[in-house]
Amino acid sequence: MTSVASGRTLRPPRTGRSNGQWAVDGREPLNPNEAFKAEDNGLNVRERIETTYAREGFDSIPGDDLHGRFRWWGLYTQRKPGIDGGRTAQLEPHELEDSYFMLRVRTDGQALSPTQLRVLGDISTDFARESADISDRQNIQYHWIAIEDVPEIWRRLEAVGLQTTEACGDTPRAFLGSPVAGIAADEIIDPTEVIRTITSRWLGDPELSNLPRKFKTAITGHPSLDVVHEINDVSLVGVVHPDLGPGFDLWVGGGLSTAPRLAERIGVFVSEADAPDVWHGVISIFRDYGYRRMRTKARLKFLLAEWGPAKFREVLETEYLGRTLPDGPPPAPAKGPGDHVGVHAQKDGRFYVGAAPTVGRVSGTILTTLADLVERVGADAVRLTAHQKLVVLGVPADGVDVLVAGLADLGLSATPSSFRRSTMACTGIEYCKLAIVDTKDTATAVIAALEERLAGIELDQPIALHVNGCPNSCARIQTADIGLKGLITTDDAGESVPGFQVHLGGGLASPERDEAGLGRTVRGLKVPATDLTDYVERLVRRFVDQRTEGESFAAWAHRADEEDLT
Repeated sequence: MTSVASGRTLRPPRTGRSNGQWAVDGREPLNPNEAFKAEDNGLNVRERIETTYAREGFDSIPGDDLHGRFRWWGLYTQRKPGIDGGRTAQLEPHELEDSYFMLRVRTDGQALSPTQLRVLGDISTDFARESADISDRQNIQYHWIAIEDVPEIWRRLEAVGLQTTEACGDTPRAFLGSPVAGIAADEIIDPTEVIRTITSRWLGDPELSNLPRKFKTAITGHPSLDVVHEINDVSLVGVVHPDLGPGFDLWVGGGLSTAPRLAERIGVFVSEADAPDVWHGVISIFRDYGYRRMRTKARLKFLLAEWGPAKFREVLETEYLGRTLPDGPPPAPAKGPGDHVGVHAQKDGRFYVGAAPTVGRVSGTILTTLADLVERVGADAVRLTAHQKLVVLGVPADGVDVLVAGLADLGLSATPSSFRRSTMACTGIEYCKLAIVDTKDTATAVIAALEERLAGIELDQPIALHVNGCPNSCARIQTADIGLKGLITTDDAGESVPGFQVHLGGGLASPERDEAGLGRTVRGLKVPATDLTDYVERLVRRFVDQRTEGESFAAWAHRADEEDLT
């Protein structure tokens, strides 16, 4: 038996219930989602958008394109204003949606020139009502996009080397790359060329555009481990092999949402030359062996949980690479914060400056003014981070102070408070059809209140506060010191109100912890949104009072009594 996709010899069919694995069970679609993908590749919808839907309007778009294939080009319908969170699970998608779109622009770790920043800013101003958010996938996300404007937006983006191709959907989503690739003085290996090779070869490839579900990639060569490699489907992390020199350590099978699982090391050393083929092998395993029967089990993490790293390595080497990879070392513990906030020396004598917008929210005006500022101080470009921040690259020494002051004027602080620096929030009920509660404005208000209330408390390390509007963990709630999952709860008066379930003590690899870990929950602990500032303040004060010398918030949260966490 031979694979249609790869020509490889396949394993015999299983006995018993099919999981929809192409390499085992064949390609017969087992659910409506697989059926619509089999009927027409999601990449093909672009032509219909340009020739039909943009001309005939929103009402001309059929359901499988609108709610399915549009995602292959970064488009989701956004939430209709005025629908409260209590109705999110009660209404059908078409009842929740507006006739406008969220549009996601991928950067794949790319350094954005002033010209590109201006294009991104102008699109926001001209077509998106000034909306623009930096996501934790290093994307720019717009809202209020009309279908009639999409072809012109694509034209502008592609004219400067940007795209929305496969920014959503069951595809290789945006790559996370180190924001300081190629410039950091302490970099182990520059991943820029690896990312460029992979995206140029395989982004938009029909052979990889029908995956069981989304596929997330992270690649870094920086010792801060700045791409949250533990929660991606595949990650390549910079290491130095004792005999082979700099290269990458391979991690597979991470992901959060409602069934969080941290990635595992496969145990191989990947050279820069081998990295593109190894990435292609991993994603091909997911395509061919990933579970397609149920979407709730269709991420790579479920396959890895069944196979384990040893079997995964065997299949990768024997069925996809045709060669054995050398054993390799693990990455060293994280060195320095991965958000790169502040002023740092580059290896060429210039500086990079990391700055924090509030929970990733910027605007068209901010982006275009930022472009002017970058040019004015003689800097090179801007990269986005996996923490909803941005980093200005190549700043001359005599331009650093001018840049820092100019960033502050734009609401982009290079010296943010602890809570502004460490707080993230997903899109929330303002635009997202899955959300139950507000996130961006709620988090912004909490930050401002905590800056005032806790001004006299010295924290030797930031306490990460992540605010999510639903259970899907776009804001990585299980890996935050304080993770907040939106829900409807009951207040003291017995009324149903927006609130949060609390996760405490999670975190990814950092200077404060050698290993990533998921947060704990306290049974029955649900905090109304109106009480959130009081709750976080109370929690921080208890931590400060009870911590031992050098103890992190996460360590304290895992050992504290439940009554101290309420």
